[in-house]
Amino acid sequence: MKKSSHFFAALALAMFAVSCAKVPVTGRRQLSLVSDETINKSAVTAYQDFLKEPKTKVISNTADAERVKIVGKKIASVIDAYLKEKYPNAAQNYQWEFNLVESKEINAWCMPGGKVAVYTGILPITKDDVGLATVMGHEISHAIARHSAERYSQTLAAQAGGNILGAITGNQSQTTQQAIGKLYGIGGSLALLKYSRNQESEADHLGLLFMAMAGYNPEKAVDFWERMASSKGANGAPSEFLSTHPSDATRIADIKKSLPEALTYYQAAKR
Repeated sequence: MKKSSHFFAALALAMFAVSCAKVPVTGRRQLSLVSDETINKSAVTAYQDFLKEPKTKVISNTADAERVKIVGKKIASVIDAYLKEKYPNAAQNYQWEFNLVESKEINAWCMPGGKVAVYTGILPITKDDVGLATVMGHEISHAIARHSAERYSQTLAAQAGGNILGAITGNQSQTTQQAIGKLYGIGGSLALLKYSRNQESEADHLGLLFMAMAGYNPEKAVDFWERMASSKGANGAPSEFLSTHPSDATRIADIKKSLPEALTYYQAAKR
């Protein structure tokens, strides 16, 4: 029994050593047990299923829907160029798609591979293109940092040694698609993905840089998050310890610390 536990511990350690990737820009090491091709393919299917759900109403041919596409494409374009120049190993052939979905929920998300949904409920808080760029830059950063793949990999690694090995070496397509569906809540009325606090903070940092690269003033991101905090009301947010998101105060403080770096990209974009 002891030998078996030692074997599986050694196996897990070996897998971790050979299955690490680095997040572009931040350089954080993350567990990577699933290929981008596999998880992106599953995400495309899950996204299409979401759009086909009876309760999903995609808004088109409106000024707001056009703004979502314009801002999204602008950010995506600079990200694609930046990654190809600075991090060619991390660059992917993202199949970007941006849709505005009718919902009172204050939410937006981006699936692996670049499939984005923005809910109408968040528009009163974004207010303008810069606020929209703050949200979309943040959500797109989850995809750039491969946070979904990381969560899926962590789930695999948490399983028993034999099961991990079987999942890694076997055909993952069906398993991965089911995981994507669970992560995003596909099959329910609306989709929602909760990341860890560290991943949320990383997406805040990357999103700030990416919106700046696209020519949106990163200083205005603070205004958006302050409006977001106010929208929750006095008792609207759980404590930071119990939440997968950083507290509003922590998030805003961290964003302010990242502003000097982001402003260098903003000034370069304005020249």
